[in-house]
Amino acid sequence: MNLGGDALKLNLEEATNEIIEFIRKIVKDANAAGVVLGLSGGVDSSVVAALCVRALGKEKVLGVIMPTKFTPSQDVEDARDLAEHLGIRTSFVNIHDIEEAFFRGLRCDQRDPKQKIPLANIRARIRMIILYFYANLNNYLVAGTGDRSEVLIGYFTKYGDGAADFSPIRHLYKTQVRELAKHLGIPEKIAYKPSSPQLYPEHKVTDEIPLEYEKLDPVLAGLFDLKLPPKEVSQRTGVPLKVINEVLRRFMASKHKREYPPAVN
Repeated sequence: MNLGGDALKLNLEEATNEIIEFIRKIVKDANAAGVVLGLSGGVDSSVVAALCVRALGKEKVLGVIMPTKFTPSQDVEDARDLAEHLGIRTSFVNIHDIEEAFFRGLRCDQRDPKQKIPLANIRARIRMIILYFYANLNNYLVAGTGDRSEVLIGYFTKYGDGAADFSPIRHLYKTQVRELAKHLGIPEKIAYKPSSPQLYPEHKVTDEIPLEYEKLDPVLAGLFDLKLPPKEVSQRTGVPLKVINEVLRRFMASKHKREYPPAVN
């Protein structure tokens, strides 16, 4: 099996229908009035929004756009265009003043390199708080926008973008999400936009993950779906064994993010 092709092949229509039914059941079982999600202008949130609209109707989906001062204007424009394309309601909350209040209260030094990631995670958790405000206000559920690629290597903020009531695309790899975006009619400028969480100025996903998603996803599929040994995954993908082992290290180091906090039995 070709780890770059066959292992990631997806029946797009079946995948769409399966997720739609999943969303409908989750919302119905919770007796919720709709869903809310963060709209970043990226592919994951756009795909989740489109699927929620197909499942529930545009009137039951709220998108919240939450930029800060360094968020690229193109991302905000893409988020607004996507919302207009889907016909959903939006709320716009610039989080700059909120994060500054946190930083002042904690007496943070934004110039300190050691504080870069803790401050970035505060931004992600502020956005989570805002989403749950709207969820509580409207009897909505928060739809998570994380994908399988991010989840397996722990590339998300615990109790930040990792916090949600349900996760419609958590079983799909990033490259599969991009293909699904095309299938759903999402503009290619969004479907193939380079991923960036924008948690600090000039934040790029390639700064923090071991491989670009086109190379990472076959590795993940080989390790976790096909259960192949690292050496074979390396041989079949052409990715050095050292990098394969780094992927596994990240999986193990982020195990706590994928589980409930441990407690005494």
